Amino acid sequence: MHGLYRWSSKWWPGTIPLVVFWAIAAWTSTAPLEADLAARATSALKDTVLDKTRIEVSGRDVSFAADAFSEDGRRSAVAAVEAVPGVRLVNDETRLIPEAKPFVWSAERDVARVTLGGSAPLPASKAKLLEAARAALGGVEVADQMQMSRGAPPRFDNAGLLLVDQIAKLKEGKITISDTKVSLAGMARDLGGREAIAAALKNLPEGFSVAANDIKAPPYVFQAYKDPVAVTLTLTGYVPDNNVHAAIASAAGRKFFSEKVVDNLKASIGAPSGFVSAVVPALGALSRLSTGTLVATDREIKLSGDAFYDAAVTQIRASLARDFPEGWQVKADISVKPAAAPVDPTVCQQLFSELLGRGKIRFEPRRASIDQDSAGLLDRLIETAMRCPSADIEIAGHTDADGEDAFNQALSEKRAQAVMDYLVKAGLPANRFTAIGYGSSQPVASNDTDEGKAQNRRIDFVVR
Repeated sequence: MHGLYRWSSKWWPGTIPLVVFWAIAAWTSTAPLEADLAARATSALKDTVLDKTRIEVSGRDVSFAADAFSEDGRRSAVAAVEAVPGVRLVNDETRLIPEAKPFVWSAERDVARVTLGGSAPLPASKAKLLEAARAALGGVEVADQMQMSRGAPPRFDNAGLLLVDQIAKLKEGKITISDTKVSLAGMARDLGGREAIAAALKNLPEGFSVAANDIKAPPYVFQAYKDPVAVTLTLTGYVPDNNVHAAIASAAGRKFFSEKVVDNLKASIGAPSGFVSAVVPALGALSRLSTGTLVATDREIKLSGDAFYDAAVTQIRASLARDFPEGWQVKADISVKPAAAPVDPTVCQQLFSELLGRGKIRFEPRRASIDQDSAGLLDRLIETAMRCPSADIEIAGHTDADGEDAFNQALSEKRAQAVMDYLVKAGLPANRFTAIGYGSSQPVASNDTDEGKAQNRRIDFVVR
């Protein structure tokens, strides 16, 4: 017995190297097997759509975890791993991503960044939305706060991509999809942005509709400034289109007889209704001021400046109240410029001649009704008449040679009288003026050309 103990005590230490060699052999043969199974399991999933995929292999057993986007997709993925040759057991730790009810996605813009939030149905959808946002926004920071969720409506990607393009048109605001309903709120970056977004929304994919569109436009501003020192009228801001642009520039040229028109207007959509019907009479009111500013913002007109005489203030206010389209508001802050220094009759005549050399008092064709475009010139003539209170003034009417002499004579008299009545209505004494018509008897140019006839149709002021 004692001998047996001595033999076994000698044998046991010899097994230790054998155990070590067996462990090393087992490890060196198992590690490549596990790595191979992991690689083949991963390859089996290459055509499946999963998120957060994790594969761990122990011997020939595989632990498989992933977020799937549908039950069919989840089952298919598990079956693909189970079918890998050499796999003995699959520990299924897969799960479906949460379902969003309602399925909400949003794009929100502030002064610093654009944030994409809410739910996205697939990693590819999320990637496409991010890529489209960065491309559309040109360097603006895009923050990704989207989560993966099931429950997206059909054609979600198409709707999201279209709406990402619209967020680029906003200065600030938010666009939201809730299931198939689209809501928008905020301020457009540029004039016309609101209309451009509304037009794009007509291309939403089938099944989607606009629940609310509260996009606001920047103020639609038109400005005109009359500078008596530089003798200019400067136009800035926006007009609806090139035709309106031309009409307003033409009206300004008629109403402002001596000022150089500096035209910096730009065409843009988004003008309020009645734009032309409001701006043109407002320019007429501005033409009657010695210096002034006109600002049209959306449906509001603000006019400020100095009139040439007291009665003009009342007349201008009355015309603004009468001539404007419905829905527009007018705010007039008009004072009267200080009276100019008196001059003697000779200087007064020179001033009349200079004014009438730069502009003409216009009338309706073959009638004695004064054209409203002449109001600015008439106010300057009235101011000049007030500077020479002791002078008597003849208002002389002239026509071209077209038509019968009797008609031309009567027309010239009526036109001279209409001008005199305008001056008296402004507060000048009637006994200072005499209205005389000369018909076509005193031409200053040939009546053989249209240009010459236009020069002959005139009103002269003669200081007596």
